Amino acid sequence: MPDRASLAALSVYFTPDEVAADLTRYAPAEVWQQRVSLDHTGRLAQYRPEDELTRAQLSCRFVIPSDPQWPAALSDLGRDCPLGLWVRGYEHLPDLTASSVVVTGNRAAIAKVIDRARAFAGAVTETGHTVAATIAYGVDAAAHQAAELMGGRTLAVLPRGLDHAYPHTHAPLLHSITQNGGAAVSLYRPGTEASGARLKATARLLAALSHAVILIEALDHTEALRTAEAAIALKRTLLAVPPDGSLRSDGNARLLAEGLALPCTDPARALELL
Repeated sequence: MPDRASLAALSVYFTPDEVAADLTRYAPAEVWQQRVSLDHTGRLAQYRPEDELTRAQLSCRFVIPSDPQWPAALSDLGRDCPLGLWVRGYEHLPDLTASSVVVTGNRAAIAKVIDRARAFAGAVTETGHTVAATIAYGVDAAAHQAAELMGGRTLAVLPRGLDHAYPHTHAPLLHSITQNGGAAVSLYRPGTEASGARLKATARLLAALSHAVILIEALDHTEALRTAEAAIALKRTLLAVPPDGSLRSDGNARLLAEGLALPCTDPARALELL
């Protein structure tokens, strides 16, 4: 069985860490067959990796580490490095990830914060960087839209299969991103729904694919904060807009107070720090 189908199958049932050791010693097809033989439920034996991959790749491509499109920065994840990525617009991925900067923040953001996100995303785009974000409501979607208005290409990272947008109402945004030279990536095959664990893993992937993260406004313990914390763990540059007294910036306030983020008051300052 080809490596691509084997890795796609392994990624359905196992986390990268669960098979990392075996993949250093055996070919992906051998690791899959070992797991099939150890599975007493029969689920893996009934799974048809090549057929599944053929169907899934009608809507997106499964990119693996041996492909030229594979983002080298993902090696920073160590044993958690994905077995593969589902990608729409895969041919653009190397260019997009070469200079990508995350612009992220609260989902329920007020107009002033949305304007701020647009200003930062516009500045990032104007200087030739790629804006990267989820396509969630609020700051992330606004960042994509601002970059597109300036003719920039963006990178969208989703916590579900790429056959649908997340949230569903942002299907036009997802289509626009991939049709205008950008790309969308996911850890999950088509048909997979979002979940809490997948949101957390996606936040880590978003940080790993980028060189820096700009936190516009974020409540503590949110997906945007998870992306910021992943950036810290991966030693990515983390910039945070200082809070203006709103409780909705308590995540920014904490990271700045702990010296984990660099204060960034405006887009010009962000570009200096980048």
